[in-house]
Amino acid sequence: MMSQRFKNAVVDVALVGSVVLLLLFFYAPIMTLVAFSFTSSRVLTLPIDGFSLEWYGELVRKPDFFPAVINSATVAAISTIFASVLGTAGAVAWIRYRFRFQNLFRAITFAPLLFPQLLLGVVMLLWFSVLGNWLGFSTGLTTVIIGHVVYITPFALVIVAVQVYGFDETLEDAARDAGANGWEVFREVTFPLLWPGIFSAATFAFLLSWGNFYVSYSLAGTARTLPVFVYSGIAVGSSPIYPALATLNFIPAIVLVGLAEFLRRRALKRLSAPNPTS
Repeated sequence: MMSQRFKNAVVDVALVGSVVLLLLFFYAPIMTLVAFSFTSSRVLTLPIDGFSLEWYGELVRKPDFFPAVINSATVAAISTIFASVLGTAGAVAWIRYRFRFQNLFRAITFAPLLFPQLLLGVVMLLWFSVLGNWLGFSTGLTTVIIGHVVYITPFALVIVAVQVYGFDETLEDAARDAGANGWEVFREVTFPLLWPGIFSAATFAFLLSWGNFYVSYSLAGTARTLPVFVYSGIAVGSSPIYPALATLNFIPAIVLVGLAEFLRRRALKRLSAPNPTS
């Protein structure tokens, strides 16, 4: 009969092995893509043939992708603003208020989370096609922004709702008792305490929009965002210039995640610091 120590060791090895396999499953394709961007060959093959920065230089010499970068940045920035505002308002309504049909409201706001991106993009394309024929417009960046807002707002709402749920409403009552009006309470108490959640939601929303392919591909019309540009290039060939471009695409994500973590730690440090007036 196995000893308890041996059983615990087997469980630990199984858990660690499962985590390692899961990480490999997630990150092996990404690391392979990054490795392909440094190949000296003009085709993507394994094993990788040599090391070169040629394809990053090619991006500098032929910046055909730059309009797609501008489109992606524009779409992500505008979508993030709308999603953050709507998500914050929805989170406050979720947590702090009680009203008729609240369960229906929650179900509606959760619905885009349950739709696969491809299905959501196709459904919205059909809707915009019918509406466009009626009102005389075509798909483009505006329809992409609307589609992204529909897709990313529920994510922002859930993130901010966690922050609202942990909010101490007595702080607002204390500010009102001290003579602050509604705007002053919001500016000095509510918003600063909700800001870490709002910023985290905005960061996540921006990254979802920046890297979105299915909704963008369905609704962009003749316009191209960066993921659509990369896909279009890979679909017609296997040049390493596209893995290089995709690798550079990770930079905004890394910067934003690092900034979000820095601001989170700074906010926690500020909240845990002793009050000098107390």
